[in-house]
Amino acid sequence: MEYTSGAASWKKALRRAAAALVQRPRRRRFGWPVGVPLIAAAAGLLFTTTATTAGGTTLREDRRPQLNQLIQDRRAEVVASEQQAAALRARVEAYTSALAGSDGTIQKQQARAAASREAAGFTALTGQAVTVELDDAPRRSDGSLPTGATNDDLVVHQGDVQAVVNALWAGGAEAMSIMDVRVLATSAVRCVGNTLLLHGRVYSPPFKIVAIGDPASLERALAESEGVRLFRDLANTYELGYNQTVSTVTVPEFDGSAALRAATVPE
Repeated sequence: MEYTSGAASWKKALRRAAAALVQRPRRRRFGWPVGVPLIAAAAGLLFTTTATTAGGTTLREDRRPQLNQLIQDRRAEVVASEQQAAALRARVEAYTSALAGSDGTIQKQQARAAASREAAGFTALTGQAVTVELDDAPRRSDGSLPTGATNDDLVVHQGDVQAVVNALWAGGAEAMSIMDVRVLATSAVRCVGNTLLLHGRVYSPPFKIVAIGDPASLERALAESEGVRLFRDLANTYELGYNQTVSTVTVPEFDGSAALRAATVPE
């Protein structure tokens, strides 16, 4: 190509460049120029989310041993706290008894409290009782479920335990224990999964509920309870465990804290 100076030469060069652009075949463009930044941004977001979720640990690591250890540690803490609370209560009672020897008002209140200990559940009681045991349905060897059943249908729920407890109280129970632990009117029955949480301790099924009282009245109250009837029907359908017996038993005294966070005077 021969280059010359002047405006004519520049115009000629521009015409040739324009002609070359027009004649060059256009190549089909794919979406890569736009897709690459989007893919990079998505990958960065994924990496950031993974790192945040992992928190410096391995996501695929089996953390069940850590969970088991955590549960054991918490149970040990509960036991230690209960022992400490029992020791403090014993010290308070010892100081109170010492003061009662020289203080008539304290002595009078002690006598009043002693007269109410049995009714309040702070002494062991022996007598005829109705025992009810609730249990989950047995697992099938092949892991299958009964026709029309779900996993929730095959376990004992909080409402099932409460139905039995409420029926026994309504039937005139004088004393009651759950899993050999004395329960009071202020005791709360809670279920976590298929385990029972009672006074800070966790229990696994079968759940045993014992109530001392007139066996005929207690059994009649169980038979009239809608919640108990529903569980017994499900027990027959899905092989849940329900066992009811009458015998003479001893219900232990309540050994936990009787402190109330809130109370109201009944009208």
